[in-house]
Amino acid sequence: MNTFFRVSLLLIPITFIAHYLGASALAIFLLSAAAIIPLAKYIGDATEDLAVRTNPAIGGLLNATFGNATELIVSIFAIQAGLVEVAKASITGAILGNLLLVLGTAMFVGGRTRERQAFNATAAKTACSMLVLATTALVVPAVFLITSGESHYDDVGLLSIFVSILMMIAYAANLYFSLHTHKHLYKEELADEKGIVPKWSIKKSVGILFISTVLVAILSEMLVGEVREVVASFGWTELFIGVIIVAIVGNVAEHLSAITAALKNKMDLSIQIAVGSATQVVMFVAPALVLISLFFGTPMNLVFNTFELVTIIFAVFVTNAVVEDGESTWFEGFQLIIAYIIMAVAFFFHP
Repeated sequence: MNTFFRVSLLLIPITFIAHYLGASALAIFLLSAAAIIPLAKYIGDATEDLAVRTNPAIGGLLNATFGNATELIVSIFAIQAGLVEVAKASITGAILGNLLLVLGTAMFVGGRTRERQAFNATAAKTACSMLVLATTALVVPAVFLITSGESHYDDVGLLSIFVSILMMIAYAANLYFSLHTHKHLYKEELADEKGIVPKWSIKKSVGILFISTVLVAILSEMLVGEVREVVASFGWTELFIGVIIVAIVGNVAEHLSAITAALKNKMDLSIQIAVGSATQVVMFVAPALVLISLFFGTPMNLVFNTFELVTIIFAVFVTNAVVEDGESTWFEGFQLIIAYIIMAVAFFFHP
C-alpha cells in the first residue's frame, strides 16, 4: 500500500506539466484531485508521527488540526473562488462517506471471514451522540431560514457564526472527555497508540507535513480553478463535485486506516476513525470554514439544502442503529455501501 502511494506521487509533476501545457479542464481537474490523494496520506502519517511523540491531549489536538487539513485547504480555496456550495457539499460528502462508505466497507471486509465482529457499544454510542448534536447544529440554521423567511437571511449568517463557535467548544469538550476523563472507554485505541513507533524523526515529520501542505494548497487552487469549466462543459453540478469527488479526495487516508483496522479485527478503532472523522468534519472543519470565510468576500453559512440535510440525518440514524448492539456483520456493511451508492447516484442527478 505504501508503494502505491509513493508511485502516486508521480501524479504531482504530471499534473504540473499538464497545467503548463494547457490540458483540458477535465484532465487538470481529475489529475489534481488524484495527485492530492497521496499527499493527504503523507499529511496524515506525519501528523500521527508527531502525535505519538506527545501526550494524548496534544496528540488529539494535532489530529484535530491537521487530520482534515486536506479538506480544509481545498474548501478554503473553493470559498475564496466563490464556490461556497462546493465547500458546503464537501462537508455533506465527508459525513456520508465516513458513515456509509467507509464504515460499510470496513464492516464488509472485516466481516467476510468472521461470523461477527464485536466492539465497545458504549464508546461507539458516545461517538454517535456527538454526531446527533452535530446534525442538530446543521439543521437549525436551515429550519430558521425556512420558518423566518428570506428577509432574515442576514441573521442566518450571525446564527451560523454563533453555532460554529459553540460547536468548536463542544468538540474541545469531546476531546477532553475521550482523552482525559473517560479515556478508559477508548483503551484499545490508546493501547494501539502506545505500541506505535514513529517512522520518521521530528525534523523529517515537520518537513513532510510542511511540503505536503504547500503542494496540497497549490493543487487545490488548480482543482478549484477548473470547477466552473467542468460544470459548464460536462454538466456535473457543484453539489455532486463537492459531495462525491472533493469529499473522497480529502478523506482517503482516514478511509484506508479504518478499513485496515477492520481487517485486523479492531472494530473499536475502525468505528472511532470513521465516526470520529465525520464528527471532526462537522464540529471542527465546518465551523472553521464559517469563521475563515469571514476574511473573504463570500462568507459561508451553515444553511444546507433540504436534500443534503435529509441524507445526513438518514446516515446518522442508520449508523446509530448499526452500532447499538455492539456487533457488526459483513451484511450490515454491504447495506451501508448500497445506501451510499444510492445517495451518490441521487446527487449526480440532483439539479
